[in-house]
Amino acid sequence: MTTTLSTTAAGLIALLLVLGNQVKADGMVPDTSVVIVYEADGEAAVSVTNTDSKLSLLHVTLQDIPEDTEPLLVVTPPLSRVEASKSQLVRFILQNQTPLLTQRLKRAVFEGMPQGRAAPAAGHARVGVTVRQNLPVIVHPKGLPLNRTPWTDLTWTLRDGRLHVRNDTPYVVRLAQDLRLLPGDGKAMLPRTYVLPGEKLSVPATGGPATKVRLQPATVYGFAVKAYEAPLSL
Repeated sequence: MTTTLSTTAAGLIALLLVLGNQVKADGMVPDTSVVIVYEADGEAAVSVTNTDSKLSLLHVTLQDIPEDTEPLLVVTPPLSRVEASKSQLVRFILQNQTPLLTQRLKRAVFEGMPQGRAAPAAGHARVGVTVRQNLPVIVHPKGLPLNRTPWTDLTWTLRDGRLHVRNDTPYVVRLAQDLRLLPGDGKAMLPRTYVLPGEKLSVPATGGPATKVRLQPATVYGFAVKAYEAPLSL
């Protein structure tokens, strides 16, 4: 049996064959998949390793999500030199003006900028790929108990062809966007992979009447867990 490669795949393979071992991925790798800043501690620290074979500059930036633009954190150092295979400790310092009532969500970008690369020889090409690590940052209020399954407290309602979800908890809930309505083959799609504390979302749903919604939740660190089926209110 003969397998035919798509034009895109064939082109990519050809490019790799031409460039050989000159295709290189460089990057700064944090020691965690999510940054958690506890208000009780006032800060969190992340160790970032330079996986490149050369000295690189580590640039760390904070990003707000569209739903929450209040500046809560500062990062230090925002720019540092990291030798090959060495690590740099990056601190995220909380600067809230009033006590936090709910978890808050931000993003942190770790980017390596390789330094001192020799120019390619005449007639040779080099492709350099700089990997950016974009991680969620969760700020956890002082005194709030840890909750490892916050998705079980979401409220789901199906009405007039629309699926509504409400998060009355103080926790950020992370989950896949794809949803299934049961029984049957109904479907819905969330606009993003998180539901914030106190938030209400409404999306179109297919498939007619249903009694349950099946979701794929994720832990605070972003790891998928067993699918969860929540009851639907009508």
